[in-house]
Formats: sequence, C-alpha cells, structure tokens
Amino acid sequence: MPKMKSNRGAAKRFRTTGGGKLVRMRAYKSHILTKKKRKRKRRLRSSTTASKADAPRVRRMLPGT
Repeated sequence: MPKMKSNRGAAKRFRTTGGGKLVRMRAYKSHILTKKKRKRKRRLRSSTTASKADAPRVRRMLPGT
C-alpha cells in the first residue's frame, strides 16, 4: 500500500494547534486595500480557527494531522 498523499493546497493553508483545532489565515487581504478601513486590514492580518463544519473535510485532505 503506498503512502497517503496530503492535498498540497490545503497543507499550505491550514495548520493544527496543540489541541487539534485547525488554524487558517483570513480572506480578503490580497488586493483592493484602499477602500478597506485600517482597522479591518489590521484584523485580517491575524489568524483564526476553521469552522467546525469545515474541519472534517480539511482533515480528510491532510491525513498526517
């Protein structure tokens, strides 16, 4: 049986915390930043946890986690 491969796109976007939750960066920070408020852009820099509904799908893409 060959090794299971992780989805490389998902591997670059998600990482797991010590408690097993999935961490991701926020969306909407790539372009058209002039119309976004400073506070909003500052908030977009921080990471957040992936939703519980999406977690099973992401874990299936990352068999090593």
